[in-house]
Amino acid sequence: MHFTTGFPTLLTGFFMLGQTIEHKVRNYKLLLIVLGAGSIACAALHLWHEPFNAQWIMVGAFTIILSQIAAARIPNAKNAVTVSDTFIFLTVLLFGGYPAVLVAAVASASDSARHTKRWITLATNVAVICLSLFLACLLVNHTLGDLRLLAHRRETFFIYVGGLLLLSVAQGFINTVLLTPVVTLKTGQPLLRTWYENYAWVMVTPISGAVMAGVASALIHFYGFWAIILTIPLMIASYLAMRPYLKNIEAAEKHLAQLQESESRFRSAFDHSAVGMALVDPQGRWLQVNQALCHILGYSERELVGQSFQSLVHPNDLGAALVQVHQLLEGIIPTFQMEQQYLHQNGNTIWVIWSVSLVRDLATKEMRLVFQLQDISERKRAEAQLLHDAFHDGLTGLPNRALFLDHVKLAMERGKRYPNRLFAVLFLDFDRFKIVNDSLGHAAGDQLLMAIARRLEVCLRPGDTIARLGGDEFTVLLEEMKHYSESVEVATRIQQSLEEPFIVNDNELFISVSIGIADNSMGCEQPEDLVRDADTAMYRAKARGAKCHEVFDKTMHLQVASRLQMENDLRRAIERQEFFLCYQPIVLLETGRLAGFEALVRWKHPERGLVSPAQFIPLAEETGLILQIGHWVLQEACRQMRAWQEIYPATFPLQMSVNLSTKQFTQPNLIEQIRAILNDTKLDSQYLKLELTESAVMDNVEAAIKQLAEIRALGIELSIDDFGTGYSSLSYLHRFPLNTLKIDRSFVMSMNEKENIEIVRTIIALAGSLGMVVIAEGVETFDQLTQLRILNCDYGQGYYFSKPVEKDAAELFIKDGKRLTALFAPLLLDESRSQTASVSSASIM
Repeated sequence: MHFTTGFPTLLTGFFMLGQTIEHKVRNYKLLLIVLGAGSIACAALHLWHEPFNAQWIMVGAFTIILSQIAAARIPNAKNAVTVSDTFIFLTVLLFGGYPAVLVAAVASASDSARHTKRWITLATNVAVICLSLFLACLLVNHTLGDLRLLAHRRETFFIYVGGLLLLSVAQGFINTVLLTPVVTLKTGQPLLRTWYENYAWVMVTPISGAVMAGVASALIHFYGFWAIILTIPLMIASYLAMRPYLKNIEAAEKHLAQLQESESRFRSAFDHSAVGMALVDPQGRWLQVNQALCHILGYSERELVGQSFQSLVHPNDLGAALVQVHQLLEGIIPTFQMEQQYLHQNGNTIWVIWSVSLVRDLATKEMRLVFQLQDISERKRAEAQLLHDAFHDGLTGLPNRALFLDHVKLAMERGKRYPNRLFAVLFLDFDRFKIVNDSLGHAAGDQLLMAIARRLEVCLRPGDTIARLGGDEFTVLLEEMKHYSESVEVATRIQQSLEEPFIVNDNELFISVSIGIADNSMGCEQPEDLVRDADTAMYRAKARGAKCHEVFDKTMHLQVASRLQMENDLRRAIERQEFFLCYQPIVLLETGRLAGFEALVRWKHPERGLVSPAQFIPLAEETGLILQIGHWVLQEACRQMRAWQEIYPATFPLQMSVNLSTKQFTQPNLIEQIRAILNDTKLDSQYLKLELTESAVMDNVEAAIKQLAEIRALGIELSIDDFGTGYSSLSYLHRFPLNTLKIDRSFVMSMNEKENIEIVRTIIALAGSLGMVVIAEGVETFDQLTQLRILNCDYGQGYYFSKPVEKDAAELFIKDGKRLTALFAPLLLDESRSQTASVSSASIM
């Protein structure tokens, strides 16, 4: 069987006995040991019957001794080519191949014993050196003949030199070829490439040894056997010359071992990493992938290897990915990392952090791309959810204020580039929505808001944006309008859609909406300004009544600016004490006597002069400033009444009436405030009367009854102001601890109408049945006074008697009672004449 075909076939069959790489390597070493043992046994049998030769034994001793001096380690194997190779070749030249095999066996065993304790490695080293020398000698003997016969003959000199070179080359080649499969099994590389990359350089050492052996053989031929001693310095010099080369070889071997260890660690980390990893060639084909990458992308290893990674990158990210890879291959950047989208096997898109670096393959020396992919899809989904939550309402899912303002800003920027683009903002506020929360609960209110959101979405055009700002406030951005009138049409359509009832928890609910409209014709620079203008228009619509819409105009802006300025001035007015009190007399209609005053607050603005209460009182109510103003009014009125008592004690009892706002009445510490004011001013509580509107006591009847009872317990009288304008309190009137009803001026001023005079008559009768007195407001004429006296009204108040006046003018009514009774003179004279006529008639009879 030919060596080149038979030996690989035998080798392949023997490898099949192993299952793992370790098993296969072990089996191969055992095969070498068997073959090496056979070569040693064959050499020993040939020498068994030959006479003892002390000379080759001496050469063997030199060989063993010098084998300890230096050795060139063969990479990826446990054996070595040593300087003693010279003596082994010299043994061949002097005594033949069989003694040389035995000398090589002993020298190799001695050398290997210094480097390894494993018997199989030591035996393998001995077997390889003996087998390679045995085969090399057979080759030379069968081709050129015995070298001992060719030496020192002039006619065979060149054949001798060729044989010597053939011996060294064959021995080195067979030696390395026998070791190559060990490395091949471990690395998986082809045999020829493994031999070329790892063992071709070893051929230098046996050739050098053969040359030295030839020189030594010539010296021995001319000077005798003991001339071998002269060759030892020559060999030592040769070793010293070779030593740097051997050191370089040893360093290269160590470096290679480190690289192999590094590669082993890399492969282990590659295969077992929790991060997806892949080796990719410069053209983008997957060469090797780990299981983590297969799991991330949803493909098997077989499906990925050989495929182009570009086919799995999302088209949106492919361009940027290829640019980065190109820069990496060109050496512009050392590595890069980016977030990227990949296409999963199931068709979904996944997000990964993609890291790429460049390495060189140890085997092929070619450049490779190392991919690392870490799945961040969950993080991306969480980020997207957070982003959605940051810009959307959690209840309805609609855009919130921030996102809506961003859309308005974009619309304004487009409007600047294209002046013909028309857009508008609608501000929606649902009328009396608070009643739903108060009566059915906030959960029902939330359900209603979600149902409203869905219905509004149906009403709008494609491309319009609807948002919830909070509470029951919604906004709509209308774009791509052909005319500004389209915004009014949309507002009308929204209001009509809300006419259908909503069903919430089996309750049928009807709701209406007030809508303010502002468009880009106003020239707003900021989105907040446009929303503000729509809000202003909405309040104007709400003031007109439910289910109205209003388009913003510049007069509204002026009104809002004026209102804001007034609010600021109102706050400063409290600090600067710009308020003062006026007092309007309350008169006993039976006699015309002064019964007391109603204290009315007035504001003297340093620039505007007197500001009407109709302007600043509602604003003070809305802003909450009425609490501070009301507290000052109550304290000042009590102080003034106490001062008048001290000056005019004979004219009393007189009462001071003071209005309480709704916000004041609902204060939890109202009783403590009143008690403190009475103590500070030293005013007896019987001289104080507090006036409230019907709405103040009707918002929460039970709480109002309790609060009123506590006020009455202080000895303070109570009055309902403007009675008759609201009818909701009639059924509760008997439960309220009231002393006085004040008839609204609207009824008194139109008593010439039969219907109104009957209302006044009914109120007076009702008060009488409940034990209350009646005060008629707005008495401005003598006829009104006459009618009220006929209806038996108790008290009157109005311009007929006096306008509200400052304290000095009011004090004149206290000093001079005739100022009021003079107004009653015609009535009192008529009554006196009627009484005289009645007496005369009785005398005649």
